[in-house]
Amino acid sequence: MPAYEFTIIVFLVSTTAGLVGALTGLGGGVIVTPALTLLLGVDIRYAIGASLVSVIATSSGAAAAYVRDGLSNIRIGMFLELATTVGAICGAMLASKVPTAALAVIFGMVLLHSAWQTSQTRRETGVTVNPSPLAEKLKLSGIYRSRTETVPYSVSHPGPGFGLMYVAGVLSGLLGIGSGALKVIAMDRIMGIPFKVSTATSSFMIGVTGVASAAIYLKRGYIHPVIALPVMLGVLSGSMFGARLLPRLPVLVLRRLFAVIVGVIAIQMIVQGLKGRL
Repeated sequence: MPAYEFTIIVFLVSTTAGLVGALTGLGGGVIVTPALTLLLGVDIRYAIGASLVSVIATSSGAAAAYVRDGLSNIRIGMFLELATTVGAICGAMLASKVPTAALAVIFGMVLLHSAWQTSQTRRETGVTVNPSPLAEKLKLSGIYRSRTETVPYSVSHPGPGFGLMYVAGVLSGLLGIGSGALKVIAMDRIMGIPFKVSTATSSFMIGVTGVASAAIYLKRGYIHPVIALPVMLGVLSGSMFGARLLPRLPVLVLRRLFAVIVGVIAIQMIVQGLKGRL
């Protein structure tokens, strides 16, 4: 394939990945990595390196818009980022030593359950969870403005959410994904944070997690400019467009989109993991 065709295809795929990543809080890496390896035959290590670049680009493109619109909760993001950053460094250091095939199968099964759970309707407005003393002490509660009203929310179970964030960070470092699925699920289902706030805060956090992992991949030479540059530009463009769409889309549509994408990713991870064990 000529170099210019390869660059155009990578850019278009990355733009789509950035759009989906911004709308769902997943990050573009979950689409970029399989696309580069399965469609274009890129070595998995270089695909992971480019994927981490896309993760950072997604966060840069979407997070600024979400913060401006008041959707991201910076306090929650910085609190949980302590766990994801440590996890990302641990995962990246283990990436060359631990086989990821079995992990991919297990993670895929967890994501299948998460996709089903997330698709179940939960009321978005008038969120009434019992705030924990730790959440109140850290002032994690907040408000966000929907299309018709201002929605206050409080935060519960920050401890279990913090623990799941560490797991998300490890998976990010191991697999080169933003692990936004686990982040959104932890905030939405465990901590009781509204879905739009969870999605926006996840996009804000993904970039910091990606930087922690990408630094180690860069040191090992797994980030190639010819691959990483069109990935970065494409994902950045798609994520900025997605950030503009998010406030206008109904929550139910976002939940269903999230569930479908996570389900497809889960099946793909299981299949690839099983192939890796043959």
